[in-house]
Amino acid sequence: MKERSVENSKKLVFVINDVHKGRELKEILYDEMKLSSRLVRKAKRNRNILVNGNKITFHAKLRVGDVVEVIMEEAPNQFEAENIPIDIAYQDMDLMIVNKPSGIVVHPTKGHQTGTLANALVYFMEQTGEEFRIRFVNRLDRDTSGLIIVAKNPYTQQELSKQMQDNLVEKHYLTVVKGVMQEDEGTIDAPIGLENPEDIERKVYGDGQPSITHYEVVQRLKGATLVRVKLETGRTHQIRVHMKHIGYPLIGDILYGYVNEELIGRQALHAESLEFNQTRTGQRIKVKSNMPKDMEELISKLI
Repeated sequence: MKERSVENSKKLVFVINDVHKGRELKEILYDEMKLSSRLVRKAKRNRNILVNGNKITFHAKLRVGDVVEVIMEEAPNQFEAENIPIDIAYQDMDLMIVNKPSGIVVHPTKGHQTGTLANALVYFMEQTGEEFRIRFVNRLDRDTSGLIIVAKNPYTQQELSKQMQDNLVEKHYLTVVKGVMQEDEGTIDAPIGLENPEDIERKVYGDGQPSITHYEVVQRLKGATLVRVKLETGRTHQIRVHMKHIGYPLIGDILYGYVNEELIGRQALHAESLEFNQTRTGQRIKVKSNMPKDMEELISKLI
């Protein structure tokens, strides 16, 4: 919204104009600033909703020129800082997009307490003096490379999650699959889920969640195909499951695909591009990542 200033990532500012005069503070917070109930409750509890620097009631009517400020207090990150290089593809006051290499886990888990992207980001903040609570908007498997969004405040996470639900975030991937595709493009509309809750492997089956994947052939190779994929939904392992379902499993995919370590040592899947609306300004942002070296080498082996 144009009325918001861009002072810092932890503050949202809205200036009342002729269109909004006479409306209650509560209406401005929910209807114009589009804040979630959770964010408003937390800010109210911490006395972090101000008008012209003062705390007023939610039902107070606002005048032209009034400045509404919402300060988003954050709990500190609990991750250990580790000196792990990160490749920042895009950054502004509200978010960061990191080009994640394959082989690195996004955040600590029982099996991976250290060496994660979250640990790298805490170290980055220590070195730069920037401070924000790490919120990953999208996720990538350990062995998938490419672009991942980090929100720097809860509002940005909320709005980008909404954009994803409304199919306003375009996500494109590159993958190399086993087999030569005959059709130049297509759509896979097949539900995905865990048929057995004890399994790790997802499957296409009737009771799964609706899942839609669009694909187009980029290059036909020797016994393989380089494919660009656009996700309409974002299910766990969606590309890997769908490509296996239509008979073209990912090369290097241990769980669903075709493994030949002489070709590549991980699944040939790269999150190539992201396109979305910047949550504060509304500007359309597009970020692209080049194909990683190991996938370039894979393709050269298959030409």
